[in-house]
Amino acid sequence: MRIGVPKEIKPHEYRVGLTPAGVRELVGRGHTVRVESQAGARIGFDDGAYTAAGAQVVAGPAEVLGGSELIVKVKEPQPVEIDRLRPEHVLFTYLHLAADVEQAKGLMHAGATCIAYETVTDAAGSLPLLAPMSEIAGRMSVQVGAQALLNPYGGRGVLLGGIPGVPPARVVVLGGGVAGAQAAHVAVGLGASVCIIDRSVPRLRALGAEFGTRVETAASSPDVVADQVLAADLVIGTVLIPGAAAPKLVTRELVERMRDGSALVDVSIDQGGCFETSRPTTHQEPTYVESGIVHYCVTNMPGAVATTSTLALTNATFPFVCALADKGWEAALAEDEHLRNGLNLYAGRVHHPTVAGAIGAPFHPFRFEGGRSS
Repeated sequence: MRIGVPKEIKPHEYRVGLTPAGVRELVGRGHTVRVESQAGARIGFDDGAYTAAGAQVVAGPAEVLGGSELIVKVKEPQPVEIDRLRPEHVLFTYLHLAADVEQAKGLMHAGATCIAYETVTDAAGSLPLLAPMSEIAGRMSVQVGAQALLNPYGGRGVLLGGIPGVPPARVVVLGGGVAGAQAAHVAVGLGASVCIIDRSVPRLRALGAEFGTRVETAASSPDVVADQVLAADLVIGTVLIPGAAAPKLVTRELVERMRDGSALVDVSIDQGGCFETSRPTTHQEPTYVESGIVHYCVTNMPGAVATTSTLALTNATFPFVCALADKGWEAALAEDEHLRNGLNLYAGRVHHPTVAGAIGAPFHPFRFEGGRSS
């Protein structure tokens, strides 16, 4: 198969879809890999490393897409990239379509087959291609939240861990999944007072066993969320409904009642955000202050630690890339129900039920009949 790896063009996105090691294995399997020049340069993978691995390094995105069948990226395609996609392309990347109807419309018009990392599942019902970035974003959320609490950034001037005689900051984590647990680990390590809120009692029980008395846990309800948010210095939102827009757990009215200089970090912003006052930001301008509260809502948080993120992401995605390349996308999806759950769009139609509901489009189940999909 002909595989293309374009350079990411989202602002301050330095990750890359394949490493030189991955290219070498794919070439060894008989595939052709085209990599856009400088695609991995910011994280130490220069053009020479890709050439040595057997890739064809090409000058620009048109050359990558023009001769490729499978396109392996990291972030959702930007409008100029969508315009280059054709029905013969299979796009494998993060999409987060539920929070971006215009992107969904553009991809449907392009007719490309779009397989989203964030809706691929595993036997345990988890999201194995989202998990490594959730781990990173969860850990980063405490770092950026601690900075947002500093006075020069608009914060109320609170040291996360406090000092003897002065209490630590209060950190509230909404959602006890992968990102939420990682956030709690870092916050506890820095000496903060931490509460995790989740709607699943079994998950809270597991977190209690994991953290012991180092964190508080609370079952989610509007009253509990309100009480905890109003007492917090830093609130980290990590809630996730696979394929769907994130629920707005914190209303604008509640944000307006928080103490001035408190901070919100919305890890869920890729899926629309879980704070009603959230709006997407970039690494260039990561924060804004609204109603006296510092908001951090960067849509590609792991892109700031692109070396770590690329290695973690490709460790997870590479087996699926191999399956798509070796078998072809239709056979690969027909044989693997978990990869099949990643199919969001095909031939201008929506093939994921939650995505369809989120963007208000008809849902078309995937079928594989006699070597062709329908």
